[in-house]
Amino acid sequence: MTTADVMFDRSVLIQKAIDVLGNSYAPYSGFNVASCVLGSSGEMYTGVNVENASFPAGRCAESNAVAAAVGAGEKSITAIAVIGGKEAASDSSLVTDYCTPCGVCRQVIREFCDPEKLVVVMAKSVTDYKEVFLSELLPSSFGPDSLM
Repeated sequence: MTTADVMFDRSVLIQKAIDVLGNSYAPYSGFNVASCVLGSSGEMYTGVNVENASFPAGRCAESNAVAAAVGAGEKSITAIAVIGGKEAASDSSLVTDYCTPCGVCRQVIREFCDPEKLVVVMAKSVTDYKEVFLSELLPSSFGPDSLM
């Protein structure tokens, strides 16, 4: 199976992330990130990164999007879009590279999916993106099934 075999509207998922990118709070790094998670119910949930003067207290966009999905009752996600970059909050056209989830976010995402089926969409725009399965970003992962 390839990521193209997983059916969902990538442009809508990416656009929802773009729509909230301006809400990102990144006064220290200037690296703004937004994300949109597709729950197994078909609903979409967004998140942005929120930095904090006490750096460890900051939260990533992907983790915030997953938390929004879980808070709404989702227990499984099927896709996630990520967009971001230096000073990107003022204008999403300033996004110049594909933004990947950090290692911690990869593990957070893993908790709520099958890594062989979850599609990670890394976008510069609605039409310029690349995608991989989570298993490619987090090989040999540890998840809920590891505890059974």
